[in-house]
Amino acid sequence: MLNNEPGNRPNILWISMEDTSPRFGCYGDMVARTPNIDRLAAEGCIFKNAFSTAGVCSPSRRAIITGMYQTSVGSPHHRTTSVHKIMGDAIIPYEAVLPPYVKVFSEYLRAAGYYCTNNSKTDYQFNAPFTAWDENGNQAHWRNRKPGQPFFAVFNPSHTHESGMWPEKAAPEVTDSANVTLPPYLPDTPVTRETLARHYDQLIVSDGKIGEILGQLDEDGLADNTVVILWSDHGEGMPRGKRWLYDSGIRIPLIVRWPGQLAPGTVTDQVVNLVDLAPTVLALTGVTIPSHMQGKVFLGPKKKEREYAFAARDRHDEMYDMVRAVRDKRYKYIRNYYPELPYLLHNQYRNRHPVMQEMWRLHALNQLEGTQAAMFKESRPAEELYDCQEDPHEIRNLADDPAYGDILERLRGKLDDWRQTNGDQGDIPEHELIERMWPGKVQPTTAPPQFIPVGASEPGLQRVNQGTYAEPVLIQIYSGTQGASIGYTTESGEDASWQLYTKPLRLSQGTTTLRAKAIRIGFKPSEEREAVFTLN
Repeated sequence: MLNNEPGNRPNILWISMEDTSPRFGCYGDMVARTPNIDRLAAEGCIFKNAFSTAGVCSPSRRAIITGMYQTSVGSPHHRTTSVHKIMGDAIIPYEAVLPPYVKVFSEYLRAAGYYCTNNSKTDYQFNAPFTAWDENGNQAHWRNRKPGQPFFAVFNPSHTHESGMWPEKAAPEVTDSANVTLPPYLPDTPVTRETLARHYDQLIVSDGKIGEILGQLDEDGLADNTVVILWSDHGEGMPRGKRWLYDSGIRIPLIVRWPGQLAPGTVTDQVVNLVDLAPTVLALTGVTIPSHMQGKVFLGPKKKEREYAFAARDRHDEMYDMVRAVRDKRYKYIRNYYPELPYLLHNQYRNRHPVMQEMWRLHALNQLEGTQAAMFKESRPAEELYDCQEDPHEIRNLADDPAYGDILERLRGKLDDWRQTNGDQGDIPEHELIERMWPGKVQPTTAPPQFIPVGASEPGLQRVNQGTYAEPVLIQIYSGTQGASIGYTTESGEDASWQLYTKPLRLSQGTTTLRAKAIRIGFKPSEEREAVFTLN
């Protein structure tokens, strides 16, 4: 059983990969060279049915960091903060404003005494609040915490990103392109093989980085009391993978090592959605799970297995779409809300991919046939149904097969229930979402913090920026913005460490200078306020 007494709470280490399907040796891939990942799996548990909530990074990571589906709180679209680079004046760049009760879940851990670090990708559809992490950057590490302090540390090796398959970003060549196995929907050409081989080479680099991180954990004697969770934000960056809701786009590796709790070398078919990560970490650390979280705990005594994983596709860069999917252990149901549109809507970044360029070239020459030509159809079926056990590449659509009518109806109903229960906002035009969050297209600003002394015998408690007291006194800090988080420090300078304000501060003897600022997700940070207090 978990022991969450102070000093015994488990550490949590996340290793977050990018654009990675389960092409690891431990998942049965004979081409992969992933010894460190395979060792981690041998010491822990492999999850065979883990899925992201989107086939692209920012909506997926938004769901992960809040424990809520990206479709539920007005942030289903990919690239909100930099959208002007690809859409001109059509949509302004904006940070998603979430409901006031929604926090970056690491704040709950910080409030419980955990040292929280992120090294270093965020990509949440909003700028990471300064209150989210004790350290957020490429030097962030658990080694900077106080002695004995439990930690939640995130590392984001990025070598496997889609762009790592481009020739100019190639890793040292190790993988023989003749040995890779191509899915049937991609053309078997030298370009395709060489591109996939480059991805395997990037996996080798990432595996080395993962080995370094795990080695540091061993060096520090922390492995026995640390839960290690390795995952990817979505599937690999090949055509019909990343950005799509087929398993090639949303089925991801998930490996958990939990000494003394998960038997080494185990494999489970338990269904996991990445929205489950946040509540699971809170449960493992003994922190109360907020009721608004939509994920389910998938580890430990509070585990509640889910039957279905859900995923959504909306605007990706300049490409508007709306697709929803539900997956159980065997079947996948996909609903296309724009069946009249072609599969390949314009996406400038995706078109830079070497295999995508190869497929466009072959399509122009009328040299693609069968499943490889299907991606270039000018319309889509309204519904798709696949037996992912018998048809893992999701080629044969069973939606019109009467033999699968009951399964189709069941999954239809589950998707409808999920959309209604979780308040899917994909139907709302994006410009309306922006107006709701940024009225008049102006980003709201968080109200600055105020300091209030409490507990002193003299009457007349009020907001102050200085005070002198002859007896102990507490300082409350608040912001007038609903849902704002407050950070404070007693340090000076730009490199000060900002602590998360969770309760009134007790003054020390002598003079204390307090600095504070506030932030709500999607808002501009407040101006900084300073107050000086003296306790004689």
